[in-house]
Amino acid sequence: MATKDGYQNRIEILQGTLDMLILKTLQWGEQHGYGISQVIRANSGDVLQVETGSLYPALHRLERQGWVQAEWKKSESNQRAKFYKITKLGKEQLASDYERWGKMVATIEGIMTARRGGA
Repeated sequence: MATKDGYQNRIEILQGTLDMLILKTLQWGEQHGYGISQVIRANSGDVLQVETGSLYPALHRLERQGWVQAEWKKSESNQRAKFYKITKLGKEQLASDYERWGKMVATIEGIMTARRGGA
């Protein structure tokens, strides 16, 4: 459970962005769900914390799309876990998503720095 300050400082992940973050994480190597959430958390400086209720539906959606493949294996703690890896289609999707993300960031930045009245 998040503290009041932690909850107020939480950043909501834009729709579709979680898929891109998961694919990017898997580009570094196969990983189980908990590991994916830890990598995202660590690489965001503890700002982004992916909840189980968001992570696993996203992983299942990515699997249905053919962007990731899953296989049951033993984890580091010798427990059975589903490991995910990015597919060729997933790599193509990640490249496309990343390009769209860059355009979105530039567009939002343009709006945020625009002077009143547009010009």
